[in-house]
Amino acid sequence: MSLINKRKLFKTAVKRWLLFKKFSIKSSTYYRYKYIINKYIIQYFGNKNIYFFVNYDFNIYIERLSKTLSPKTVTDIIIVLKSILKYIEQKYNVHYNLDLICTPKKKMCEVKVLKKDEVERLEQFCIKSFNPKYIGILICLNTGLRIGEICALTWKDIDLEEKLITVNKTVQRVYKGKNNTEVQIDEPKTYHSIRKIPISNKLLRVLKNLKKAKNFNDDLYFLTGTNKFIEPRCYYYIFKNCLQLCNIPNYNFHVLRHTFATNCIKIGMDAKSLSEILGHSNVSITLNRYVHSSYSIQKEFLDKL
Repeated sequence: MSLINKRKLFKTAVKRWLLFKKFSIKSSTYYRYKYIINKYIIQYFGNKNIYFFVNYDFNIYIERLSKTLSPKTVTDIIIVLKSILKYIEQKYNVHYNLDLICTPKKKMCEVKVLKKDEVERLEQFCIKSFNPKYIGILICLNTGLRIGEICALTWKDIDLEEKLITVNKTVQRVYKGKNNTEVQIDEPKTYHSIRKIPISNKLLRVLKNLKKAKNFNDDLYFLTGTNKFIEPRCYYYIFKNCLQLCNIPNYNFHVLRHTFATNCIKIGMDAKSLSEILGHSNVSITLNRYVHSSYSIQKEFLDKL
C-alpha cells in the first residue's frame, strides 16, 4: 500500500462510495444508507485511515452494536459497512478479511395474525363505514398490500373491469440528513414488488359500490379521494383507531399482510403464486415465513401410513 493510501481517511472513502452508489439505487435507499453511515459507522471509524481495517477485529464492533440494537438492525449496518469496505479494497488495492465478519443470528419470530372472529369484525366494520380510509384496510386484508403501497394507491391503479390492482409505487418517509426527513413517493421495495394483484369478487363489489357512489376520478388517491396522499405514519394511527372501534387488541399494521398470506396458505394456494402476489423477491422468503405445516396436518398424513 502506498504512503498516500495509508493516510487516506475512511470517511473520505465513504463519501466516494456514496457518490458511486447514488445513481444506481433508489433515492430512498441512498438516504437510508446515509442514515446508517452517519448514525452507526462514521462515529466509530470516521477518523481512521483505511489501513486501520486490515487487522481490525470487526466482531468487537458487532458485539458493541448488539448490546443496544436488534439483530436485524446490526445486520443492516454490517451489510452497508461490508459494501463500503469491498469498494475500498478494489479502489485502493487493499485487502480486508471480510469473510471473518459474523453477523448476529436473527431470531425466527412467530408471525402474528388476526383471529377469524377479528377478521370478520374488521371486515364488517370497514364495509359498513363506506369510508375509503377504512376500505383501504379491507384492501390490505384481502391483497397483502404494504402500508406504503396502499397510501400510494390511486383509482387509476384499480381496474374494476379486469379485476386487477396494479402496485407500482409506495409512499415512505426518508432520511435527508441532520435530523431532517421527507415523505416521498417512489418505486416499491424491490423490482418484484411491482405487480398486479387479482381482486376477489367480495372486494370487487365493495370497490364498485364505493366508486359509483362517490364518483371518484381515476387520478385521485384512493384513501383520500383527493390529489393528496396520506403518509404511512398517519395511516398507521387510522388503523389503530379502527382496531379500537372494532374492539380488537393492538396489532402492527403488517398483521393485515400476515393474515392475508396465512389464509392463502390455509386454503391451498401454492407458495409461488402467493410470493408473486406479495411481491417477494424470491419464493423462499414466502416459504420460510408462512408455509409451516401444523401438528394436525402432520398427524393427518402420518395416520395414512
